[in-house]
Amino acid sequence: METNLVIEGFKFMGLGMGTVFSFLIIMIFAMNLMAKIVTRFFPEIQVSDKVAAATAVNAQNKTKKIAAAITAAIKHHRG
Repeated sequence: METNLVIEGFKFMGLGMGTVFSFLIIMIFAMNLMAKIVTRFFPEIQVSDKVAAATAVNAQNKTKKIAAAITAAIKHHRG
């Protein structure tokens, strides 16, 4: 009995690629379902504009203080 190895190779390649493709499709649907479940039970907290502005100002002040501390440390180290 003669078998064509090229045809057998294509069969196995098709089977393997089909399996991987099916797994990836199932994984995409599962991840979308999990994302919907998580956002349903743990919604994002809405931050008001005033709180966001105050947080931004505090972050800028912290950055300035850190930069000043680094500059002072460098000047102290150099002499």
